[in-house]
Amino acid sequence: MDQNASALADRVERTGNLLARAKKQISKRIIGQDTVVEQAIVALLCGGHALLVGAPGLAKTRLVDTLGTVFGLMTNRIQFTPDLMPADILGSEVLESAEDGTRNFKFLKGPVFTQLLMADEINRASPRTQSALLQAMQEHQVTIAGREYDLPAPFHVLATQNPIEQEGTYPLPEAQLDRFILQIDVKFPGRGTERDILIATTGAGHARAEPVFTPAELQAGQDAVRRMPVGSAVVEAILDVVRMARPEDQSAPDYVRDAVSWGPGPRAAQALMLATRARALVQGRLAPSIEDVAALARPVLTHRMALGFTARARGEELGDIIARLVATVDRAEAAA
Repeated sequence: MDQNASALADRVERTGNLLARAKKQISKRIIGQDTVVEQAIVALLCGGHALLVGAPGLAKTRLVDTLGTVFGLMTNRIQFTPDLMPADILGSEVLESAEDGTRNFKFLKGPVFTQLLMADEINRASPRTQSALLQAMQEHQVTIAGREYDLPAPFHVLATQNPIEQEGTYPLPEAQLDRFILQIDVKFPGRGTERDILIATTGAGHARAEPVFTPAELQAGQDAVRRMPVGSAVVEAILDVVRMARPEDQSAPDYVRDAVSWGPGPRAAQALMLATRARALVQGRLAPSIEDVAALARPVLTHRMALGFTARARGEELGDIIARLVATVDRAEAAA
């Protein structure tokens, strides 16, 4: 093993040990929801942002707060409402008078200047306010009055969205949805898990999570993810799934052409490549597999695709279409 490979293996091993401790700390406050927790950690290891979609009361806010503690990140929360303005997120310039009578503009930083920003019920803000996050999520900086300001590193946005109550909400534009590396669907717990939640959360004591990572260690883990080798079979599987999901592509099957109005762009393939590496790291492996592609195709692709009117009228769902695409790739891989 050469020196670079040995150094990467050591870094992956150290990050893996920290991740094992981190998951134990998270489990103190988040009972069940193992897939949700894994996908949220994957998003952080990719250096990306995640959209958590689920009904109220499923611990979405609690999860984000716990992740901030466990990963040692400076955390801010914004409750999105229809009257929220871009300056409430980014900050604004104020006119300040000095003792000698001179006046100067001073920039007061908004809550976006943090390492982990929780955007609670992001779809309740107006499109103008939602767009205030676009530059921050993509470039990790904001422009105020023609001047650029860098955001702290690492920088992540974990947004929540309630899929039930849509009155008074503004659907996120496609350009902003594409900035989220994953859409994490938070579902209701099973009966046994809900019983454990009742017992653990209605007593006198409250579980507390302890920090495991530092921001520097998280960034080292993110660097390790980008250095992990990816086999050609995994790369081809990623390309197959993403390209077949585009109705205009020659490889798209008939059921995609018939149901999907628009499909994922190249950023989806990039996201799936990073996410498969991160999932392998979370599970203690040195390289991703086809299984990782299958597990992450839905959270990577769902918010980057749209059903046509006829397909929606028939009751079709994007999750089922993505599952069929993954099954096609699995069969092709098995045949090869």
